[in-house]
Amino acid sequence: MNPTFETLDDAADPTFNQLLGINDKGRIAGYFGSGDVAHGHPNKGYTLTPPYGQNTYQNENFPASVQTQVTGLNNKGVTAGFWVDANGDNFGFVEFNGHFVNVVDPNAPKPAAGVPSVQQLLGVNDKEVAVGFYTDAQGNNHGFTLNLNNGHFDAVNIKGFNSVTATAINKSGDVAGFVQNGPNQEGFLTNGHKTELLTGPQGAVSVQALGVNNEDQVVGSYVDAQGNTHGFLFDDKTKAYTTIDDPNANGMTVVNGINNKGQLVGFYLDRAGNTDGMLVQVAPPHHS
Repeated sequence: MNPTFETLDDAADPTFNQLLGINDKGRIAGYFGSGDVAHGHPNKGYTLTPPYGQNTYQNENFPASVQTQVTGLNNKGVTAGFWVDANGDNFGFVEFNGHFVNVVDPNAPKPAAGVPSVQQLLGVNDKEVAVGFYTDAQGNNHGFTLNLNNGHFDAVNIKGFNSVTATAINKSGDVAGFVQNGPNQEGFLTNGHKTELLTGPQGAVSVQALGVNNEDQVVGSYVDAQGNTHGFLFDDKTKAYTTIDDPNANGMTVVNGINNKGQLVGFYLDRAGNTDGMLVQVAPPHHS
């Protein structure tokens, strides 16, 4: 595998871009801005379409939000993400044809006074089922799926773990994400009946699974013993891991999204200290 890499940064803030999802048409979900609101760098969401010029970025921000991240999208024009209000509270959202819908899991407990609530949507599939999580008062995450057609929430539980973050879902309903295991994290891929823990390639200390396609190819990141962060691609059929490091990266590459055409998206830290959006082309899966 000889991946090719392309850096994609919105000129609105070339110091900080993260690309978080990509569909089969090559449309990308992401955001610019480090989140430092006080110094004029709030998260601002966007989508990006081929041929990926500055004129193909389209801003997408939840109405009246202070910050927005567009985290995922499907092949039917639905995007998902989360937004932050003036109090620092996080809420999920979905958007279709310019219409935004706020998402609040009714199972999420109310946070303690003065503590911001955290609820985020991180992905959506072509059957219009979204995934995300909320954080409880103890700081544990609870993953869930949300059927956008009927508004039904289902918990994503991984046996033996108290903190579960659901990050991505494919057309079959297979969910990827990560669990907290002591001070570190382990990735997972679950279909509701069988769960596979993803511990990363040799040398991985902590693993997050962040994206999955219809062939159960999983992408994410892992931290090594030296504290460097690497992207990875895991093929569930062969059980093989491929490390993905952007050639311009300085100690951090994260792969966040994958489509069914051999395209990955994410971000890396460059030598100037900026965070850059990243598009990677690998060989597409054999069965797509």
